[in-house]
Amino acid sequence: MISCAWNAEQPMHPIYKYAFITDAEEGLIATDIDTLADGDPRDNFLTRALTWNENGVLNGARHLTIAGTTLYIATDVGIVILDLDDPLKPRYLKTIPIADARASQVQFRYLFVTAGDGLHVVDVTMPEQAHEVAGAKLALADAHKLHVARTFAYVANGAEGLAIIDVTNPEQPKLYQTFNAGGQLDDARDVIVGTTNASLFAYVADGKNGLKVIQLTSPELQPKFYGFAPDPNPQLIAWYPTRKPALSLSRGLERDRAVDESGHQVAVFGRIGSRPFNLRKCAGCSCARTERRGMSATTSMTTARAPKRRRGLPIQARAIEAMTGMIPRNPSSAIAEPR
Repeated sequence: MISCAWNAEQPMHPIYKYAFITDAEEGLIATDIDTLADGDPRDNFLTRALTWNENGVLNGARHLTIAGTTLYIATDVGIVILDLDDPLKPRYLKTIPIADARASQVQFRYLFVTAGDGLHVVDVTMPEQAHEVAGAKLALADAHKLHVARTFAYVANGAEGLAIIDVTNPEQPKLYQTFNAGGQLDDARDVIVGTTNASLFAYVADGKNGLKVIQLTSPELQPKFYGFAPDPNPQLIAWYPTRKPALSLSRGLERDRAVDESGHQVAVFGRIGSRPFNLRKCAGCSCARTERRGMSATTSMTTARAPKRRRGLPIQARAIEAMTGMIPRNPSSAIAEPR
C-alpha cells in the first residue's frame, strides 16, 4: 500500500465563508455562514460581517453575480465591479453604465446583463478593463433575470414568457425563440436551467402564476438531442400555483464544477491526484493569446509534455509521482511533497 502524508486538496478561498446580500440602501452585506459547516448545531447563528457602500457607489443595489472573487452588482448607475480577494475589504474596480440594469450572469469571458431595454454583453476578460461590447445588445420587451447554459441564454421576459437567445457567438446574440406556452407563461421573472437524467429543464418563476416547469430537451421531443448544446424544443409540462407571486429562484450547485473563475477549488474530491488545476497551472497550458476570428474567441492550447521517467527512484516513489504529480522528499520513503 502506498500512503501519502501531503494533502493534495487546495485550501478553500475565504470568500466561501460568506453569503453576500444586496441592499438598495446599505449596498453590499456579507454574512458569515461558516458556523453552518463546523458540525456544531449549537452555534448555527448568522452574523453580519461587512456592510459596504463606499461613497454610495452601490445605491440601488438589486442583484449580484459572483465569478471567482469578482462581484458584478446591478445598481442605479449600471453594473459595479468589485474585487473581493479579501472578502472583508472590497476593492472597487469599475462601473459599466447600463440604464436600468436588472440582473447578470458570467460565462467565460462575458457578462450577460438584462436591463429595461433588453440584453447587453460585457467583455470581462480583464475585470479592471471590462467594457460593453458595441453592437451586442438584443432588444427585449421586459427582461428580468436570466440563466446562461452553454450556447443559449434563457431570459425571463415578463409578459412575453421565456426568451431563448443563441449566444454561440457572445458578441452577436440572436433571438432563437420566444416561448409562452400558448399564453400560459405571461409574468416570467426568473429562470433556472438544469439537467435531470437525459433531459434539460427550465424552471420559471412566473410571477402571479407561480412556478412553471419547461422541458427543453428529451429523447421523445428530439431523437437527436445528444451533443454539447442541442437546440431546445420547449414544452410546458408542470406548474405549481404559489401562494404569493413567484419572483425568484435559487440556483442549484453545478455538480461537476471543480474551480471558480479565479482558479480556486470549490469542491473537495477526497482522493489523491484528483485536484483540479489552479489558476497558475491553467495559465501554463492555455490562454497564451486570444484571437477573435468571427466567433467569440479561439484559444491556442499547448499540449503538456509527458513527464520524464526519473531513473534511480524506487518503484514506490515513481508510483507516487505518477498518481499525484509529487516527488517524495526521501526516495526510499512514501512521504511526498509537491514538485
